[in-house]
Amino acid sequence: MSDTPEIDVMLLLEGTYPYVSGGVSSWVHQIIGGFPELKFHCCFLGSREQDYGEPRYKMPSNVVGLTHHYLFSDSVLPPPRAQRGDPQTSVLVRELHERLRGQGSDVDGGRAARAQVLDRTLREMDHKLTLDDFLHSKESWRYLTEQYLERCTDPSFVDYFWTVRTMHTPIWTLAALARELPPAKVYHTISTGYAGYLGAVLAHRTGRPLVLSEHGIYTKERRIDLFSAQWISDNQPILERNAGDAGYFRELWIRLFESLGRMCYDAADPVVALYEANRLREIADGADPVTTCLVPNGINVPPFAATRSQRPEQPPLVMCLIGRVVPIKDVKTFIRAVRVASSRMPGLQGWIAGPEDENPDYARECHELAASLELGDTLQFLGFQKLVELLPKVGVVVLSSISEALPLVLLEGFAAGVPAVTTDVGSCRQLIEGLGDEDRALGEAGAVVGIADAQALGEACVALLSDPERYRRAQHAGIARVERYYTQPLMFGKYRAIYEDALARSAGAQRPRGYIASVIREGRPLPEPTPAGLASDIGRG
Repeated sequence: MSDTPEIDVMLLLEGTYPYVSGGVSSWVHQIIGGFPELKFHCCFLGSREQDYGEPRYKMPSNVVGLTHHYLFSDSVLPPPRAQRGDPQTSVLVRELHERLRGQGSDVDGGRAARAQVLDRTLREMDHKLTLDDFLHSKESWRYLTEQYLERCTDPSFVDYFWTVRTMHTPIWTLAALARELPPAKVYHTISTGYAGYLGAVLAHRTGRPLVLSEHGIYTKERRIDLFSAQWISDNQPILERNAGDAGYFRELWIRLFESLGRMCYDAADPVVALYEANRLREIADGADPVTTCLVPNGINVPPFAATRSQRPEQPPLVMCLIGRVVPIKDVKTFIRAVRVASSRMPGLQGWIAGPEDENPDYARECHELAASLELGDTLQFLGFQKLVELLPKVGVVVLSSISEALPLVLLEGFAAGVPAVTTDVGSCRQLIEGLGDEDRALGEAGAVVGIADAQALGEACVALLSDPERYRRAQHAGIARVERYYTQPLMFGKYRAIYEDALARSAGAQRPRGYIASVIREGRPLPEPTPAGLASDIGRG
């Protein structure tokens, strides 16, 4: 009899929980704690082991295992050894490349064809085309040189060679990891990308359900990262590029992530988005519409509501960015906005409450910018803060991000009675202004401005803080909106139904594709929880 604990849900986590703090990791921690009757196993995918410190979260007792896999660690590579390779090696490498280019785009025929492709690819990777063959065989070398001459528009073969090796190695190592992971009843990935590919492989190998919850659209966020990445070579002379060109190697990476995304969308049921624009983007990127649905984030309102009594009668003259000090949060625009706002409202302060260790170079640049603007004590870097202690001291929560999904920090601020000023990204306009007539009737919970517009951001904060009546209306709108539409019980109810459905299918119940997604999408009453709870063997027999 095995001592390995039974796993109800295996969470597939790329670069997030439990080692990186932030909205997605907080959500994962929230979900695990919200279903104490389920046994979770966390599979963490990272870049290299040295890139992460100690866990940022103390995992609940219902986490029964934690697996680590580092995608770009030298330890995952086989030792170099020259070999000729099977005569079929170059044929198989060629076919794998064509598959990763994502042939077949229609929902039905494309999905079926890609499922056959994934099946054959995994069988070949198990037996005929190993990672050793791909990295070290003469046949593989011959194919790469041929592809370079035929397709590459960048003059450097060395960069092409190492880019292709780096991109494709995780395809093999994650397939091997899928064979080694302990069995689970349900797999739940929190993104597409490498974690989503692992989920597709696990679902394919085991026949168990895969749930996908996308907080942001992975391919969109990676495209933003790749356009600014300094580690990607771009050797094409600037006069030979067209305006807006990403560069050959950046486009290679983008196409890889698009292909991995399609694999995950094909395998997942349901595909959960946080808001409607992202659901439509998932469909445009290859998700089957019948599997898509919306489950907005929800927060535990009472602890934040309890802080309202601590707020002073007049709003504090504090504009606060709560989040990681990383480029996607565009902290530099916030710093410039503090300069704008403080020049118009004497005594106003800007606070940055969040960790600085994820991107130390960017954090240093932010400190240097603040010094160059001579902000002095007007701007404070506070590091990580407990929000229930911080929010009563804040006048307005500010998000200057260039990309967001449905940020928990806005909901938490609303619950604490703090309006917000945000950039027009993700669901932020929906949270500030409402979605649908009934929601909009609650009023505006702050203001929305354009991306990277420090002037507008600073002026919007001043306008809100200097108008007591408008501020009061924004407070009341935010409180009403979060209590009506974004509570933890509402979110947990939908995820309880999702997990019930997936566990039932894992146990043998027959359900049409997209069944639970259609229930949620169409607003039908959610299925009643089984009397024995989520972990019961529903559907057996």
